[in-house]
Amino acid sequence: MNDWPEGWSDDNRGPRYGRGSAGAQPESARVMRQVRRGPAVPPGPRSAYGEPGPAAPPHQAGVPRQPSYVDGRGHDDSAGYNTGQVYGTSGGGAGTPGTPGRAPRPAPDWRRRIKWTAITLAAVVVVTSVSTYFWADSKLRREVDLSKVIDRPEGGDGTNYLIVGSDSREGMSKEDEKKLHTGGAEGKRTDSMMILHVGDNGDTLISLPRDSDVVVPSYEGSTSGKVYPAQGRHAKLNATYAEDGPTLLVRAIEANTGLHIDHYVEIGFQGFAGIVDAVGGVEIDIDKGFKDKWSGADFEAGKQTLDGQQALAFVRTRHAFAASDLQRTKNQQKFLAALAHQVATPSTILNPFKLYPTMGAGLDSLIVDKDMSLWDLASMFWAMKGVSGGDGTSMNMPISGSVGGNLLWDKAKVKTLVDELNNDEKVTVSGN
Repeated sequence: MNDWPEGWSDDNRGPRYGRGSAGAQPESARVMRQVRRGPAVPPGPRSAYGEPGPAAPPHQAGVPRQPSYVDGRGHDDSAGYNTGQVYGTSGGGAGTPGTPGRAPRPAPDWRRRIKWTAITLAAVVVVTSVSTYFWADSKLRREVDLSKVIDRPEGGDGTNYLIVGSDSREGMSKEDEKKLHTGGAEGKRTDSMMILHVGDNGDTLISLPRDSDVVVPSYEGSTSGKVYPAQGRHAKLNATYAEDGPTLLVRAIEANTGLHIDHYVEIGFQGFAGIVDAVGGVEIDIDKGFKDKWSGADFEAGKQTLDGQQALAFVRTRHAFAASDLQRTKNQQKFLAALAHQVATPSTILNPFKLYPTMGAGLDSLIVDKDMSLWDLASMFWAMKGVSGGDGTSMNMPISGSVGGNLLWDKAKVKTLVDELNNDEKVTVSGN
């Protein structure tokens, strides 16, 4: 039985090309439906014999009609297939007819960006500053109660700070004591005492020699609360600190000068050396070289940068000088002014890797009065920086002589000095 349609047979199809065919040429394009010449065959289902069936439904909206292949070229130039267009997108110009192209990207609003960047930076600065303030404030050791000082003179204009350098070995190991040449004595004494007056007519830094002769006044015991009456006895100024600590020292200074002390600041050996090391050392110009086996000092003349150990030896040395304690107070003033200047430089303040270690070393070792605020402390350091820059006066308490190893103050000059400080006037008195 022949399976081919009527009039068709394997024999009358003509020569064929390919396997099993005797033809040398491919079949005619006439029988290749996809490249048929002539009018395009409408799409739609076909019968089993390739005849066109019902027409396909209309194409959906938004989907272009597929082009027919005509003229044997395999494409219709009018359909735009040679552009490589991807439907639903626009690029390089016009898109599909009826489809709008993408809008151009708007230019960046730099004014808006700058505004929000500035707001963000300001917020970071505020948060950091507030956090630093509370961190630093929490580290202050407010251990001195000046309310226990009795019979105090009236306060004058400006602010008076009593700055004390003690020989406290708190927190030091035996190795530290040996390295810093501090010895291992128990208790606390003071090697340096200074009054810093901060006012509108220039700041004044006055050193009080530790061997100054003072009359021990009546005072209230810092721990017992008992009032000890005055007995007219004389002592060296640093002995009052050893007897009953900061409150008796303040009481003795006020009673012998008539100057009201507003704030108290104390720093020990370890803290002093730690601040110097944290700031990276302090540059100072030494006029004349000196050595001292007691403090460990060994310096040549000229500019040099001192580390914490060297700085402590510099401010403690007195046996190497003919003027002894008077020369030591001058060296202490000189170094503290240089230290304050170094701490206040932009290289320290703007560098958190130096600022925070410096603040930490200083605040951990400072002992202050209960009413001291960070603003008061900052005012003190800026005033010391000003003194070092020539905006103030540095001097020793005026001395008139000595008796029994004690240095006697010049009472007339001291009175003039105190009057000028209380009235916040420019100091005209000179010290030794």
